[in-house]
Amino acid sequence: MKTRKTLSLLLSLALLLSLIAAPPSIKPILSPDLLSTSEAASRPPVRGKHGMVSSVSEIASQVGVDVMKRGGNAVDAAVAVGLALAVVWPSAGNIGGGGFMVIRKADGTATTVDYREMAPAAAYRNVYLNEKGEYIKESSTFGHLAAGVPGTVAGMAYALEKYGTMKWADVTEPARKLAADGFPVWHQLEQSLKGGSKQLARNSESNRIFLRDGKFYETGEIFKQPELAATFDRLIKNGPKEFYTGKTAQLIEDSMKRAKALTGKGKLWMTVEDLKNYKPVERAPLRGKYRGHEIITMPPPSSGGIAMIEMLNILERYDLKKMGAGSAQSIHLMVEAMRRAFADRAEFLGDPDFVKVPVAGLTSRGYADKLAATIDPNRASTSQEIKHGNPVGYESEQTTHFTVVDKDGNVATNTYTLNGG
Repeated sequence: MKTRKTLSLLLSLALLLSLIAAPPSIKPILSPDLLSTSEAASRPPVRGKHGMVSSVSEIASQVGVDVMKRGGNAVDAAVAVGLALAVVWPSAGNIGGGGFMVIRKADGTATTVDYREMAPAAAYRNVYLNEKGEYIKESSTFGHLAAGVPGTVAGMAYALEKYGTMKWADVTEPARKLAADGFPVWHQLEQSLKGGSKQLARNSESNRIFLRDGKFYETGEIFKQPELAATFDRLIKNGPKEFYTGKTAQLIEDSMKRAKALTGKGKLWMTVEDLKNYKPVERAPLRGKYRGHEIITMPPPSSGGIAMIEMLNILERYDLKKMGAGSAQSIHLMVEAMRRAFADRAEFLGDPDFVKVPVAGLTSRGYADKLAATIDPNRASTSQEIKHGNPVGYESEQTTHFTVVDKDGNVATNTYTLNGG
């Protein structure tokens, strides 16, 4: 059985309408005493004449900037940023997970790369259920059975080869160097590692690498990851296929063998053969419009693109600008639109290789009219009232997004995840 796991992604309206967000270290251009009270509460946008990189990490963003300064395009920089985030933001940046990349070229053509994880051949329908049909606690979130066949390396390599201009080794070297030489721990990383310490401590290796066996990393300390650097070194010397056919693949299978020996149950969960069989998929993007602006986003198996277009179709019927940003009325309408889109997501979204997703219906203006008519402008609905169950479920924080724009107007935007940090 091979199936792509559906990723629950929701890009915010703010991200959609403003692709460039200032990293925390960027200072406001004007002193607050020169601004009105409302202006002083907001950061002015950061602007760049020759390109822009926006990610959760200033270190990773700088890697992308450096790549473009060396002549690389947006895709070259996006791949370098994605690999660097695997080092500096380990709760979501990864080479062991999967995700989606949306590419819009300067000529207006666009495409997407689906590199979500795939289920290994040993997977079966009820793998996470016991004999009584009950969910086995943590079986899908902790331990070897929680892992899918990773797609990140293959997806990044595919995008680079088809739409980039630089060599794989050149965009991978910055990540290797960061892992080998280390980098200063930043506050968010310190908090992330401490926040995940209970889970990380359950495995001896993650406890050693990320928690130093209980001596937590503090902001400003240098964090080195020699094992990860060695992996990148193999990928540089032998190419991205090494991850799926070389020593790295064998190490993954060996870890699965050790896990199986501990449980003494079932088949070997993931094998070198599973890794060899992995392939990313290029898909046509999903398109929509909001107040004259074209939206280019990810189609299924991502649920984020459909949900975003559905929500914006509903919200277009309201004068949000007149209501004022952050006003109670505008937030009420956004919540109600999200509630309905998430209910549909829970019911209709799935892997298009196995499920027929009603994309055209969910993103149609007529359908949005019907949903908007159910919104009471003066009363909040409850999740239970909205058809198809509770849309306000748990959303993982172990997903990260970054966007790159180059001097020619090419754009590469990427969302990837480990599902759980």
